[in-house]
Amino acid sequence: MKMTSIIITNTNGLPLLQRCLQSIQKYTDTPYEIIVVDGGSTDGSVEYCRQQQIHFISTPSSRGFTRSFNLGLHLGSGDALLLLSNDVIASPRWLSNMLNCLYSSDEIGIVGPGTYFSSSKQMGDEPSSSPKASAEKTNIPDSRKWQSVERLAGFCFLIKRELVKRIGFLDEQFSPGYFEDDYCHRARLSGYRLMMAGDTFVFQLSGSNPNKEANLQAQSLINSDDHKFVQKWGVGPRSLVKIEGG
Repeated sequence: MKMTSIIITNTNGLPLLQRCLQSIQKYTDTPYEIIVVDGGSTDGSVEYCRQQQIHFISTPSSRGFTRSFNLGLHLGSGDALLLLSNDVIASPRWLSNMLNCLYSSDEIGIVGPGTYFSSSKQMGDEPSSSPKASAEKTNIPDSRKWQSVERLAGFCFLIKRELVKRIGFLDEQFSPGYFEDDYCHRARLSGYRLMMAGDTFVFQLSGSNPNKEANLQAQSLINSDDHKFVQKWGVGPRSLVKIEGG
């Protein structure tokens, strides 16, 4: 059975990290390893990680998403590599469903789940019952719910090792911000398809608890990375998705 390296970045996010790891341990029914890359936390995250049965890297200060994930990618030994935000809470059959989608075709390179309370295109309808009860009903394996997309958000980003071998690691110029647009574009240029596994929903806490200051910081990073993307590829990422998606 294939093994997945779950790579999580964290900086002073102990409560989020605890919930994330506990949910992975509870709901993951396929072989996995966890690699936490911590960037200079002072809130007890380092001590907590040392007490867990996980792989753990601690750097003196925050390196941003892209550089931290690259550290984890270099250490991951799995057949699949999952880049995961520390504010994600796993749900029943989350990883096995995404792996079914990822390995259903040689052409598929990256898979992402749906989520609730998010600004991304992977947002689903707000659950009518509790999130856990809703996921129990939603996360029933069903390939008819898989959807080909032009872009996937990086909160839960499942990659085939073969893709990393072919196109390389994340471009660290997109740090400390976001890497999705560049990596998705590179994957498509190499002939890979991106899929949203519509039979898989996870919960992203930052989406359900909006913070104005955090949103402003995130938008600033997005604007900066959009500018870098234009300099690299000659076109904006949103325009490129529209053109390639028809």
